[in-house]
Amino acid sequence: MIKKTMFLSLVLILVVAAAPVFAAAGPKEQLKTTVDKVLEVLKDKSLSPEQSREQVAALIKNRFNFRAMSQGVLGINWRRADQQQRDRFIELFTEVLKNSYLGRIEAYSNEKVEYGDQRIEGNRAVVDTTIVTEQNKEIPVNYSMVHEDDQWLVYDVKIEGVSLVLNFRTSYSEIVRKSGVDGLLQQLAAKVQQLNSGADKGGKGQ
Repeated sequence: MIKKTMFLSLVLILVVAAAPVFAAAGPKEQLKTTVDKVLEVLKDKSLSPEQSREQVAALIKNRFNFRAMSQGVLGINWRRADQQQRDRFIELFTEVLKNSYLGRIEAYSNEKVEYGDQRIEGNRAVVDTTIVTEQNKEIPVNYSMVHEDDQWLVYDVKIEGVSLVLNFRTSYSEIVRKSGVDGLLQQLAAKVQQLNSGADKGGKGQ
């Protein structure tokens, strides 16, 4: 259930601006517009799993703040990495997220999303939502967003209080401690190659 919930949450957060929105729209409105469009894709039975993944991937390509998320995931190691290492990490980490979780697109099974409060402070915001499963279990999901060029972009998500960024940071910090930034990049490159070859279609997350 955790894997499935994490997958659905990531699919929803990775697509913050799938459709045009008015500049005046707030973070919750922009998030809802995008999530609704993604859910339409997931519910379209005429699409194959591959077509669904392609359409969702196309929606998220330019709308998720992967740089901000990558910086948060590396934490203190971001400052220790040079520009080339940072760029490579963003590239690889983006592919890991997209392939690992979009690869499980078929796991979607009519969960619903309810929208709660939004809290805006300057160019940052948090939007509260709840995923309601078919068994009527309610799972709180909180989206951290940043305002850039009239768009609100997601850079972190908390599922039942657990931060996605901090979760990855814990795993990756241990790798960096043992093998350095280059060691982490090597492991991520191997993971991406594995995902792209179809050897890990189930999506292991990290």
